[in-house]
Amino acid sequence: MDRLLVLARHGQSDWNLKNLFTGWKNVELTDLGVQEARAAGQRLKQRGIGFDVVFTSDLMRAQKTCQLILEELGQTNIEVIHDQALNERDYGDLTGLNKDDARQRWGEEQVHIWRRSYDVAPPGGESLKDTVARALPYYVTNILPRVMQGQRVLVAAHGNSLRALIMVLDRLNSQTIPGVELSTGVPLVYKLDADTSVIEKTILEA
Repeated sequence: MDRLLVLARHGQSDWNLKNLFTGWKNVELTDLGVQEARAAGQRLKQRGIGFDVVFTSDLMRAQKTCQLILEELGQTNIEVIHDQALNERDYGDLTGLNKDDARQRWGEEQVHIWRRSYDVAPPGGESLKDTVARALPYYVTNILPRVMQGQRVLVAAHGNSLRALIMVLDRLNSQTIPGVELSTGVPLVYKLDADTSVIEKTILEA
């Protein structure tokens, strides 16, 4: 039984390139983001990894990344499940602001707290703790059971919603998870044991 779970952050988006807080805003992938997503699919194909089901967010940058990966794998007809539980963290009033402009407005220290603390939310937005509170139950209820049935599962989502899953998979805590960096378009391949613990983790970097 495989018990294979692959996590992939979306490829570079237009707002990633412009250094803007994106959150729940729907933005397109850049040309580089498209290349990153296709390259992710190619690296998975080289490893002989295909999927039975895919989970993604309600945001089009993750959905497009998912689509491009599946195109490279020749698997465009498999089941794809969308849910906003896997959406990026909502940055509230910071959404659409350049990160440097935000630092000038609120100060370097305050913006760093909003970005890198576990439980401090920006005005009108979510903390990482809030994101974990919606993404993790969805993982436990909807994604993990499919993995434990022996299905090969891809989750194409966002930096912060994927941190919620990594927090459990890598046995991290509220102090260590905010510092975890996820590169765009780089798949993380997990093999799970029968008790849901991780047997093996591979990062498929270029």
